[in-house]
Amino acid sequence: MQNVLLIGAGTMGMVHASAYYAMKDVKVVGIVDIRKEQAEKIIGENDTKIFQTLEEAVGNFERIDVIDICAPTFLHKEYVIKAADLGIDVICEKPLAYSLQDAQEMIEYCMKKDVKLFVGHVVRFFPQYSKAKELVKQGSIGDIGIVRTRRGGNFPLGWSDWYADQSKSGGVILDLIIHDFDFLRWTFGEVDRVFAKSISDKGLDHLDYAIVTLVFKSGVIAHVEGTWAHQTFSSQFEFAGKTGIIEYDSLKEEPVLLSIRQSNEEQNGVEVPQSPMKKSPYHIELEHFLSCLKTNDTPIVTAEDAYKAMEISVAALESLKTGVPVSLGPKGEN
Repeated sequence: MQNVLLIGAGTMGMVHASAYYAMKDVKVVGIVDIRKEQAEKIIGENDTKIFQTLEEAVGNFERIDVIDICAPTFLHKEYVIKAADLGIDVICEKPLAYSLQDAQEMIEYCMKKDVKLFVGHVVRFFPQYSKAKELVKQGSIGDIGIVRTRRGGNFPLGWSDWYADQSKSGGVILDLIIHDFDFLRWTFGEVDRVFAKSISDKGLDHLDYAIVTLVFKSGVIAHVEGTWAHQTFSSQFEFAGKTGIIEYDSLKEEPVLLSIRQSNEEQNGVEVPQSPMKKSPYHIELEHFLSCLKTNDTPIVTAEDAYKAMEISVAALESLKTGVPVSLGPKGEN
């Protein structure tokens, strides 16, 4: 049995708890959140205790195998450091931290304390995205020139409205489309230059939108769009290659479509079917991390991967300030 202590009873805390409750040989022993009523909603009929602080929770159990941090971004470092001091392995929601300096310190501190640090970049576990990566690797559409991704919905209303506070949230660039930055780097390798535009300086209340252009060292160009200005959440991607297109739109509820350019007499699209998933991508992700704790295997997404995704986000935020492209330089190289 693996005992999990969950930090945070917000939306992601609820998602993670739901996944753990559906797993065999996994027990959510406690949830840490000052909002007792919110935590009670997550627990339901499950045998999970509620605590006000991490210290209070740890003192109530003989063994905790992993601390899962679903607190707001600006609190990640505090809890990761505390978990490391306790010698307990960590699962932390993305982004790893609010700043690159904090992220680096967290990674180094966990290494020093011999504590494993997993970061929840869940898009790698979505079948549509992993299928697209597989098709790219297979050369299904030849050399790829242009990629477009889009992700977003309404403005999130987190605890104390922290998403609207620029001293705590990096907006759609750090707290949303970092998902796509991680996925694209996973698929196409390291990024060379970043250029970004957004409406963050317009003073609009609870609205955010950004478009970021990534130029990869491989020559691929990606346009990444993020929005907190729509009512319905959705995600899309389109890869354009020399011999075809790979595309997906969550609003259409279709599997990934692979269209190969053919002669005028044979204009047909080839559908790549996806298997129905009994488990959510979050369930698969967390199950994978817990398995890595047992086997000591390298996870599909590492803490270093999370840092690299943050590098892209930070470069995009810098581009917003300067109005010019930002080069990642040697740090973006393997």
